[in-house]
Amino acid sequence: MGKDKVTEEYGNLLFTDAVMQERLPKPTYKELRQVIDDGKPLDLDIANEVAHAMKEWALEKGATHFAHWFQPLTGITSEKHDSFLTPIDDGTILMSFSGKELVQGEPDASSFPSGGLRATFEARGYTAWDPTSPAFIKDEVLCIPTAFVSYNGEALDKKTPLLRSQVALEKQAKRVLALFGREPKRVFTTIGPEQEYFLIKEEDYEKRPDLIYCGRTLFGCEPVKGQELEEHYFGAIRPTVNDFMKEVDDELWKLGVPVKTKHNEVAPCQHELAPIFEQGSLAIDDNLLTMEKLKLLATRHGLACLEHEKPFEYVNGSGKHNNWSICADGKNLLEPGEVPSENLQFLVFLAALVAAVDEHADLLRMSVASAGNDHRLGANEAPPAIISVFLGDQLHEIVEALIHKEEPEVHEAERMDLGVPALPDLLRDTTDRNRTSPFAFTGNKFEFRMCGSQQNLSDPNVVLNTAVAEQCDRFATKLEGKTGDEFTALAMRWVRHTLRDHQRVLFEGNGYSEEWEAEAARRGLPNLKTTPDTLSCITAPETVAFYAKYHVLNEAELHARYVSKAEQYAKLLNIEANTMVYMARHLYLPALFDYSGDIATSVATKAEIGIESPVEKELVRTLTDGISAIHEAAADLEANNASAREVADPLEQCFAYRDNVLPSMAHLRECVDAMEKVCGEDYWPVPTYNQMLFWV
Repeated sequence: MGKDKVTEEYGNLLFTDAVMQERLPKPTYKELRQVIDDGKPLDLDIANEVAHAMKEWALEKGATHFAHWFQPLTGITSEKHDSFLTPIDDGTILMSFSGKELVQGEPDASSFPSGGLRATFEARGYTAWDPTSPAFIKDEVLCIPTAFVSYNGEALDKKTPLLRSQVALEKQAKRVLALFGREPKRVFTTIGPEQEYFLIKEEDYEKRPDLIYCGRTLFGCEPVKGQELEEHYFGAIRPTVNDFMKEVDDELWKLGVPVKTKHNEVAPCQHELAPIFEQGSLAIDDNLLTMEKLKLLATRHGLACLEHEKPFEYVNGSGKHNNWSICADGKNLLEPGEVPSENLQFLVFLAALVAAVDEHADLLRMSVASAGNDHRLGANEAPPAIISVFLGDQLHEIVEALIHKEEPEVHEAERMDLGVPALPDLLRDTTDRNRTSPFAFTGNKFEFRMCGSQQNLSDPNVVLNTAVAEQCDRFATKLEGKTGDEFTALAMRWVRHTLRDHQRVLFEGNGYSEEWEAEAARRGLPNLKTTPDTLSCITAPETVAFYAKYHVLNEAELHARYVSKAEQYAKLLNIEANTMVYMARHLYLPALFDYSGDIATSVATKAEIGIESPVEKELVRTLTDGISAIHEAAADLEANNASAREVADPLEQCFAYRDNVLPSMAHLRECVDAMEKVCGEDYWPVPTYNQMLFWV
């Protein structure tokens, strides 16, 4: 029996382990596995053999170029294409690719965000091959996942600190597991990113400068219908969207991205794509590939894919749930087992996670902060800005019992009789889910739900990995040398004290409620509502010491991220403000001039034959007042934006944009949206929410 299409094509464009075994000499393959699995330094002779095999495979797949594929501080990916072509003296060519070209590249480091690490005249930077993430072919280009650093070795990207944090976590987790008598070869995190996005008609997208320049609508009054009927969630997928989703599946499967689930989301035109879990850094690479493919393939179907966190007001925004766990040689360390209260190893890692989240809540909040995500967090579709941990009924009872030195009740999964003989009994889980929690335990993993839909997930995972490494370090240091009953007693005591000391971060209720905000304040939990509120923690002395201890980021690299993040926030809002002024003056005001002028002409024409037009006259007055309001609001926004641009200090500039520019933007939107409600549809210059959200 032949293979099915998916099995035949899956990973076809990925330089997989199976391909390496097939094409590399056995000694070379063994050496490369030691590089990947054990961190052994890569010998140039081995690199040359790998490069040759990689080139031959790529040429057979139709590739003509290669590129070092990296993740600068922009958060997206970058690539420079070089052909395999090498001219020779007789006028012919060779197709060549050396180990040096595989291992190291040299992009211009001055043109990427560096937060001051590099000046414009200091252009040299390096990319370094990441052998833990397989090379792949995209658009006839062999793409080699790489890290990106400056001439002096400072990380200029998202991947380098992520890989460092994984090394730190593996080292400390192995120390913990050694105390339990285990010596795993590998300890690694697994991540499953759930990607949300919107789809609209490409022709509508092309008529909206705000979507083109900013990724979100800066104007638009409330549609006559939103998501209140709750009919879109898991609804039948429309044919155009389904065709698009099928092509996305096919293309990602060829690249070895294990996409599994797709469905309609809550808001109209909103959808989700979720993969099966992968090793941490590989999962993030694959998510970046997924975001790229979603955008590019949408155009083939006459669609535009919107990955902004809040492309439309009045309906839900989009997030990217970061499902995180930790494994040792493939065994999930967050698997509670049948009786979690008796699974001491699980309880140690659980307590470590709770403490990690509580102690570094500010850094976790900062890691997901952006101008886009500020519009989403705290609304009734996303977690609040307050970091808390949800454990669920079963684990919550166990934690409470441990803290109070009581015996927890053992809960077994119950079967539910649905009252229809033909339907099977359902096995009910021992705990429900809490969709309002930022950091929720969901059976054998934690789901961090604050991440924005367009962000690179490296940032939150760097924080999480390093914070858990710190807790593992504390546990191992405290209990090293202890064995038997003494170890068990001291380990349980550490779990109990850790959970007690960090009990304030545990919350099982409604994260959307005002009561929780007040209770969180009473507990002393940080409530950092906007991006500017979060930035100062990046360079705080305790943050510098925290990352330096585990060799994840040094002080210069942290300062660079502080400056880069602040600059990105201010630049994005500057672009949004400029776009609003442009649209107001070049689109909305001319349309309102035409509409009000035509109605005024109609009033005058009727008056000539003695017909009164009280309704039309009132509408002309309303339009005239609205035109004046828009004109004044645009001038006010332009002035406030100009003032904010002149602020030199990065953090002060962010506050200037938040406190002065954003309110001016909101006021201009209010003025324009009020006119949309009374302007004739044929005159309105851009597609409306009513037209965009329901016509795909």
